[in-house]
Parts: sequence; C-alpha cells; structure tokens
Amino acid sequence: MTSILPEPVSGRIRSRPACPPAPRRLIARQHRDPQVPTIADQPESTPQGPFALAGPAPKPDPRSVPLRGDLAHIGLAGKYFVPHYAVPQPRGVMPGGASLMANPGESAEELCALMEGDSFEVLDVTGGWAWGCLGLGGPVGYIRVDRLEAFL
Repeated sequence: MTSILPEPVSGRIRSRPACPPAPRRLIARQHRDPQVPTIADQPESTPQGPFALAGPAPKPDPRSVPLRGDLAHIGLAGKYFVPHYAVPQPRGVMPGGASLMANPGESAEELCALMEGDSFEVLDVTGGWAWGCLGLGGPVGYIRVDRLEAFL
C-alpha cells in the first residue's frame, strides 16, 4: 500500500516560510498647537436650534403633516428630523376621482375624496399604493396608484 502523505525532507515536512515580524512603530507624541482650539477650550453651552435634545417633541397629526418615521416631505427638512426626505412628484387624479385613505388598503378609513384633475404629491409608492399629500399642509394619506396619472 502506498502512502499519499508528502515525503519527509531531512526528517521534517516542508512548511511555508514564516512571515517576517512586523516592524515596530514608535508612537510619537503629538504636540498640541495652541493656536487651534479644542473642545476643552470651549465654554459650557446648552444645545440650541431645532434639533436640540431638550426632551420629547410633540408628534404632529399624521393626517395633516407629510411626515412618517422614515420619510418626510422635503419642505419639512428644517423642522423635523427623519432619515430621508422626498421631493414630491405631482400626479393628477384620473377621471372618476379617488379616495384618500388613512392607511394602504381598501378597508382603511377614507379621509376625503379627490376629484378628477386634483394634483396629488406622491412621496412614496409601495404595493400599489402611493403615500403623499395634496400640499405641505395636508391632507396626507394613501391613494391607489392606478387612480393617478402614469409616472413618466
């Protein structure tokens, strides 16, 4: 029976050569330029502006402000902080009108009826439903995509 193991060379099995040791790096002490201010040089201050962490912010009515937890109308960029802002895509309502719903789905509450030719600002489209508003001041809701003019 023959062996499939490598033949020993001088009584040892050949191995890869060892990697050379990494060069030692000396960590130089950085000298601070007195002309450049650091955080330690800043006086104590309280946060200011619209995004100061001053406690819970009141939640606006989701039916009147185009704002969700993940997305908002670009016109709200300086007022509310969300991960994404969308530029609205205006679409006309098709003949026969359409219902603006509180949630996507035929069984959701109808907020209002849109008339033929009304302009609806689409901010997001998912599963055959468009989320958007009639304007920055609302109303805000969902409308079936097939009730809007085609996207170009």
